[in-house]
Amino acid sequence: MVYEYVESIVIAVVLALLVRTFIMGVFKIPTGSMRPTLIEGDHIFVNKFIYHFVPPKRGEAIVFKSTEEKKKYLIKRLIAFGGETVEIRDGKIYINEKPLNSNSFLQRYYYNRGDFGAEEQKIKVSDNSFYVLGDNSASSRDSRYWGFVPKRNLVGKAFLIYWPLNRIRIIK
Repeated sequence: MVYEYVESIVIAVVLALLVRTFIMGVFKIPTGSMRPTLIEGDHIFVNKFIYHFVPPKRGEAIVFKSTEEKKKYLIKRLIAFGGETVEIRDGKIYINEKPLNSNSFLQRYYYNRGDFGAEEQKIKVSDNSFYVLGDNSASSRDSRYWGFVPKRNLVGKAFLIYWPLNRIRIIK
């Protein structure tokens, strides 16, 4: 009888660890760099396996390993892919000289003294990399500062705020 309970608990723990490691991650948002989409203290679910089957899409909120601090995870909006040219001009984003049009996440973007996003500077994204920006342009350290995110650093797609309860919703 006790053996069956122990066995059930061990199986549940192993399954939970497998799910958390390979399928779904949980993260807490520490800063306001993704405001208004995500605010400080939001807890989110991240789909870790989706990008093994389908490529990421422009505009998705992605989680990735920091290029500056190896044990730190960041969340930003995917703006451009390897081989594309990015330019921030008059608060708008241009990809390959065409304005990026999406009402779901675009707002005014500013140059914040980084090396990879000066006003009217064209930046070619390295192959197998992404250019990412925080939704809160004025207070986000993102690709404008530290450059590109290597594809190998991609963890997954943020898809749901689950805490606090009054903020439960799908992440767009």
